[in-house]
Amino acid sequence: MLDRIAAGELPDKPHTQLRGAEGALRHEECLTRAGFDGPFSILYHQHRPHALRAQPSARTELPAAASQLAAADASLRRRHFRTRLAPPGGSLLEARRALLENTELALSICKPEHSESAYFVNADADELFFVHKGRGTLRSVFGDLAFGEHDYVAIPRGVLRRVLAEEPLELLLIEARGGLSIPRQFRNDVGQLRMDAPYSHRDFRRPLFRGPLDEGLRDVVIQRGGRQHRFRAEHAPLDVVGWDGTVYPWAFPILAFQPRVSSVHLPPTWHGTFAAKGALICSFVPRPLDFDPRAIPCPYPHASVDVDEVLFYVKGSFSSRSGVEAGSITLHPRGIAHGPHPGRYEGSIGGTHTDELAVMLDCYSPLLPSPQARELEDPDYDASFL
Repeated sequence: MLDRIAAGELPDKPHTQLRGAEGALRHEECLTRAGFDGPFSILYHQHRPHALRAQPSARTELPAAASQLAAADASLRRRHFRTRLAPPGGSLLEARRALLENTELALSICKPEHSESAYFVNADADELFFVHKGRGTLRSVFGDLAFGEHDYVAIPRGVLRRVLAEEPLELLLIEARGGLSIPRQFRNDVGQLRMDAPYSHRDFRRPLFRGPLDEGLRDVVIQRGGRQHRFRAEHAPLDVVGWDGTVYPWAFPILAFQPRVSSVHLPPTWHGTFAAKGALICSFVPRPLDFDPRAIPCPYPHASVDVDEVLFYVKGSFSSRSGVEAGSITLHPRGIAHGPHPGRYEGSIGGTHTDELAVMLDCYSPLLPSPQARELEDPDYDASFL
């Protein structure tokens, strides 16, 4: 590739904003495309024999040191989970299927088929749902909040609510234990959205307050320390006459996000939509592609320096990956090279637009898959990079 760049066949694509305000390397793809084609192959094959050591031998038990090595090696694998394999059923309380977790975040897939018959309070985390399919209503002490396909729905920690499913739902759930917020670069000094933010105040929907309501339900489930505890209230939990303040549930349609477009490939922070402690949540929406005459639209092979990268594929044509589908989730750990499948990089030349819709998380603390996640895993995904 270096020879082709020198000959003018490919642009020496510059990268921007590699360092933060303190001079430290930022977490975006900090390796430029120039000079990476050869090292990519070498880098991968340097790690491949190492990863092979994680495969268990014929012995029934590994020595302690070998077991620790196997666990460490397993954390380096690129992973693909097919959420369509997760069975639907129950209400949202029963349908949460944990996939990935670290000390700051938990990611689950949920496929509830009917409404919750009890109220729920998450005392551990702010919650952010992405509605992959279906529609319903979030009923809380703040009123009713209608949501539909491709909405984000945010629920602050400690809010008493229940989800009414008007049709079967498929949800991606992000539990942010350190809180959820608008990225600070999109807000002015008093917290208002700036004019250059990728959305406006009118894009966010608030609950419609209904006044005191008695649905005949008295059970309240509270999640604390990762465990759920059931209580029975003496009176209707929604006996609220009014509310005030700046903390309440809201919904935001992902297609209201206004994407940035450049002559060359932009780093993921330009797609940042929401911030959580230890994570940036990004939205990839239909948009024009890089418009420099010599640009290659497909994202180049790279290794994330500071983050584990999770991508939830929603719909559209996923130009860089083969084998993924709507509802797929991929995990690419920090330091491990990943990028387009063979042929996709070259095949993107000449493209002008993308119709893909996806949600991405960049997570600073390493993410570990749950046993439930391994039941949905594509075992051949890591080898697909060869």
